[in-house]
Amino acid sequence: MQGTKSDILKSELRYKRMTETPVPRLVLSLAVPTIISMCISAIYNIVDSWFVGHISTVATAGVGVAFAYQSLIQATGFFFGHGSGNYMSRALGARDTEGAGRMAATGFLSAFLMGLVFMASGLCFMTPLSRLLGATSDVVPYSNAYLKWILIATPFLVSQMTLNNQLRLQGNAMLAMIGIAAGAVLNIFFDWLLINHLEMGVSGASLATLISQFISWCLLLWATTFEGNVHIRLRNFAPSLERFREIGAGGLPSLMRQSLSSVSAICMNWAAAIYALEGQEASTIAAFTVVARVMQTAMAVILGVGQGFQPVCGFNWGAERYGRVKESYLFTIGMCVVILLVTSTLGWIFAPEIISFFRDEDPELIRIGTTVLRWQCVAFPLVGLTTPTNMLLQNIRRTGRATLLAMSRHGFAFYPTLFILPAIWGLQGLEATMATADVLTFMLALPFCISMIGELTARDKGGSA
Repeated sequence: MQGTKSDILKSELRYKRMTETPVPRLVLSLAVPTIISMCISAIYNIVDSWFVGHISTVATAGVGVAFAYQSLIQATGFFFGHGSGNYMSRALGARDTEGAGRMAATGFLSAFLMGLVFMASGLCFMTPLSRLLGATSDVVPYSNAYLKWILIATPFLVSQMTLNNQLRLQGNAMLAMIGIAAGAVLNIFFDWLLINHLEMGVSGASLATLISQFISWCLLLWATTFEGNVHIRLRNFAPSLERFREIGAGGLPSLMRQSLSSVSAICMNWAAAIYALEGQEASTIAAFTVVARVMQTAMAVILGVGQGFQPVCGFNWGAERYGRVKESYLFTIGMCVVILLVTSTLGWIFAPEIISFFRDEDPELIRIGTTVLRWQCVAFPLVGLTTPTNMLLQNIRRTGRATLLAMSRHGFAFYPTLFILPAIWGLQGLEATMATADVLTFMLALPFCISMIGELTARDKGGSA
């Protein structure tokens, strides 16, 4: 009984914190741990590529190709994590702890089961999967070697992302950070051990991911048992059409955003092989995959800021404190734009040095990678408005607009650009594709941003404070 009283007290303290703490301080307090965990995870990806890059160019290309599968796994984890977590955030804001508990268990176990399906399918069709991801004949052995352990890790990777987002969206960004960051740091250690000392090559990189991410999964699951958190209990697993509708409404934009990112990476791999100079296919594919890793690191900071905003948005929307939702939204946009202006400027200036860090023995890779990175830096600050706008729409269950915007950057804006620009300018057009897609996505997001500011202002003046 005492434990129950303690849980209730901590839940009330959390409610007070989320609805009364000054908005800038609250968003930053939730964003900083998330930024740290996202950056550590992104740095792990960079270090992973660095270790593999010292094997060969074709090994770098193989890991880069397999990275598209990992993006798909992340998309599934975000689907269940954001779908269940956004509901939990609004439910806790409305003080419905029982509903939050049932959604937590349903989201987590559904993610794990989906991961088992992916694992079994991938292990049965590994080589066709590598081909589908864009691997050429010389790259397939390396992508297969990397995929083997990643496929076995899939159930834990998917449900780990779900746990992380559930913890974060109920306002426990610090615990989410510790779980994710611990896995990323361990991953770097096991990369060093298995690749450098045990000489396991590409397989060592993926085995390091399996071991470290399983440990992270255990830590995050343990964190849900702490007082004040929504516990994961098997008896609360209650799959129903209504709950899956809620998961779909809250998670579909994330699924579209992340899965289309994976598909666009695959298409870029295919296009890179098509438009590469003869004999330079591996270098060209590797250049695009290296830039993808670099941009993911910069994007990790923005996602961290946005994910600090999301629980503030969800709680205060559920509590009908619309002025705080608006304030946190505008503050988040401002932070994101400033951060991206600084990082894009640095990325443009030091592009050759950044690319050569991964593979300094391949001049063609450095030349192409430098151009691609500079193109992306030109338009990247525009993402500072599109990402928070997408997160706002997703959190308050504006599924249609959120999904449309989520599908733009790597979908509606990307594919026409991918087909048109390279057809006109060849490899140079391909290098400019992502930057052009960012401009088009911003043009779609801006009217949504203006509309939501107007709606939140009207709701706040309507007396719901």
